[in-house]
Amino acid sequence: MQPAEIDSALVDFAVLDHWMTGQGLPEGPFEGVHQLAGGTQNVLVKFGRGGREYVLRRGPQHLRAKTNEVLRRESRVLRARDGTDVPAPRLIAACTDETVMNGAVFYLMTPVEGFNATTVLPEPHAGDAGIRRRMGLDAAAALARLGAVDHVAVGLADYGRPEGFLERQVPRWLGELESYSRLDGYPGPDIPGLDATAAWLEANRPARWQPGIMHGDHHLANLMFAHDGPRVAAIVDWEMSTIGDPLLDLGWLLATWPDEDSKELAGPLGTAGGLPTATELVEVYGRDTTRDLSAVDWYAVLACFKLGIVLEGTHARAFAGKAPKEIGDWLHAITLGLFQRAERFRSGRP
Repeated sequence: MQPAEIDSALVDFAVLDHWMTGQGLPEGPFEGVHQLAGGTQNVLVKFGRGGREYVLRRGPQHLRAKTNEVLRRESRVLRARDGTDVPAPRLIAACTDETVMNGAVFYLMTPVEGFNATTVLPEPHAGDAGIRRRMGLDAAAALARLGAVDHVAVGLADYGRPEGFLERQVPRWLGELESYSRLDGYPGPDIPGLDATAAWLEANRPARWQPGIMHGDHHLANLMFAHDGPRVAAIVDWEMSTIGDPLLDLGWLLATWPDEDSKELAGPLGTAGGLPTATELVEVYGRDTTRDLSAVDWYAVLACFKLGIVLEGTHARAFAGKAPKEIGDWLHAITLGLFQRAERFRSGRP
């Protein structure tokens, strides 16, 4: 029977029943079906069946051009994570054939017992600054464990294009910024420090680096923390994962780390405070990596540069009437803050 609260256009439970049986998964009625909040544009539905709990992940009802390919890649990287000590949901089964369920690729994963600290901060975390500090440190430690995985050994040798990865970054994102000029009404980027940051990145690019698995969007909103302590229960939302330079993930964490000017962006955890400094995050990462961290500021600057340009896209779309003006203005302000932060990293003042 189709649960009333779930549109069959999103998840057809008759189809799912047949498919799960074919996968050899426990049979029985679907129980406790409900849609989860969170994620980005994708749909998460939790349910029980045959004494086991599942979370189904698929794209939005109106699939974007690359949604199914992104879900195929996500399922692959989650499967590769099995047998490692990287905290992430465990893949149970994936349906990469889009003809099975209303044109959508989907997969089943284990539920995560945890919470997103950018939306809610329960006890004991809310009342204990020591726990909050260790939450931040474990965010860096979990990332180091991901960076330590041998991507070839886990079957991801062809998951990305690491050759020339760092060389592509600045031209790639300047090209993205240039593409916004095609939007009607957008006057062009008004971002102080843009050219200087791009030039500095090109002039100071690390000559040697070690390829590995990148999450691609590692920040507090994509972490689930355990209810009983500071441990990262899972890194979630792997849709931007690839094989590149894992130190850019560390740079991304530093670029998005709450400070006095941006703590509200991290929700209740940022507001509560007590988090470690950027320097302490690098120290923790360094304990669990063999990677050369001497150019870590370069990766933080690149992360500020890339994220700032990504957010500027919404600002540009707002000029063209394709996004709310207030959202565009808000994200533009964040972009300006990111380029100011990039200047601090360039000057050795994170």
